[in-house]
Amino acid sequence: MLIGNTPLMIIVAALVTMVIAALLLSGVLRVLLIAQAVYWAMSYVARPVVLLLVQPAAAFGDNVADPRLVALGYDRGIEKALTPVAFGLVVYALLLLGYALWSRRRGREPRPVPLAGDPDMIGTLAVLYVLGTLARLASVASGSAGAAGEVASASPVLSLLAMPATLGAVGLIVLARPARNRDTLLLLGFLVLGELWWTTAIQSKTPVLGAALAVAVRFALTGWTGQKVLGIGAVSVAGIVGFDWLQSLKSTPYLRAQAASVDAAYPEPVRPFLGLLRRFDLLEAATDAYFTKPGSWLTPDQVITALARSLVPGQLLPGEKLQAGTAWATDVRGASVDMSQVSVSLAEGSIPEGYVLGGYAGVVIGVMVTAIVLIAWSRALYARHLVPVLFGIGLIEVPVVFERGMLGTAETLGKYLQVVVLAWMVRLAVGEWRRHRERTTAPVAAGVPVPVGSEGKQ
Repeated sequence: MLIGNTPLMIIVAALVTMVIAALLLSGVLRVLLIAQAVYWAMSYVARPVVLLLVQPAAAFGDNVADPRLVALGYDRGIEKALTPVAFGLVVYALLLLGYALWSRRRGREPRPVPLAGDPDMIGTLAVLYVLGTLARLASVASGSAGAAGEVASASPVLSLLAMPATLGAVGLIVLARPARNRDTLLLLGFLVLGELWWTTAIQSKTPVLGAALAVAVRFALTGWTGQKVLGIGAVSVAGIVGFDWLQSLKSTPYLRAQAASVDAAYPEPVRPFLGLLRRFDLLEAATDAYFTKPGSWLTPDQVITALARSLVPGQLLPGEKLQAGTAWATDVRGASVDMSQVSVSLAEGSIPEGYVLGGYAGVVIGVMVTAIVLIAWSRALYARHLVPVLFGIGLIEVPVVFERGMLGTAETLGKYLQVVVLAWMVRLAVGEWRRHRERTTAPVAAGVPVPVGSEGKQ
């Protein structure tokens, strides 16, 4: 059954090739590429394998067993849905392998990170984290925190103001350099627990997985050890297990009983992993693409227009911007599933999106864009300027190279552009405040009295 599924075997080979390419690389790009391979393995290998082995019937409340695949038969349905995915991952793996061989031939030495430990940068990230955390607390207190997949936030202002907490938390995890190991452990523990709390509050896996990836990126910058490898594994596992556990505490007895009834259809050894599998749902996007005729969604002109408008704040544009996740749910999934009573934003994935937009040529364009974003992302963290570093930090939290296509990536970058402008303003204020303190404290440290009212005079 599994061996006879050719696309599945090709996907496994492509993911192994990605890992080989990652091992040929160094620094941040190695971590990001391995994380990408693991993420896609959960969606395109682990989930199909469970479905092929268990053959579960479709049931209300169970999004692992897709009724469309049940109707086709799991063997045939998964093979059809994964065929474009197999093609796209082969192209992507070869692109990254070629880049890895080219980089290795150039023999680049590991580069320093200019802004790691920089006082102005760390101060900026700390202020952003405090401001964003206050907005998060206000969102939870007012009941407007929202949840994964929601089309619109109950409070768009609080939602936007909460985004700096993401930059602050991830940035401090990656760039803070406390003098003592004890302080480092305390800082990382506090920030990771904060992201675990937020991931539970908004019912999304993204914050805690972003924190785990941030820890891995930090280790890539500071050097790996056996203890660090075990640490990042522990953070990832604890985050997922903790997420499910905390969510179960928030559920009502009725919902817990309903979830237990759904899980009972699966063998006992599989049940502990169902919560994890439900959060890696790109197989559903691939199934959406199979049931949608290539070229039937958006025209090339509409795609280019949507990409350009995504990078401009909505307040400056006439009309509504295209929301890629919402449009995918309505137009693409709606072609094979009744979505008339459902309003949700879905992850489309670069390969399913490319296939729907332009067939196999669209898949090639989609994976090329993802490869470019991945490489640019890895290089941004080594920049000397605030803006590229902040974009690099932001992409650690938002999974654009893992589960979004071109449209979703542009949409996310457009949102973070506004946050980066705020961060730049905070950076100016932090720098000025620090210079003011240096001017006023230097004479005192030297034993020179400072006349009243003379601060800042030359």
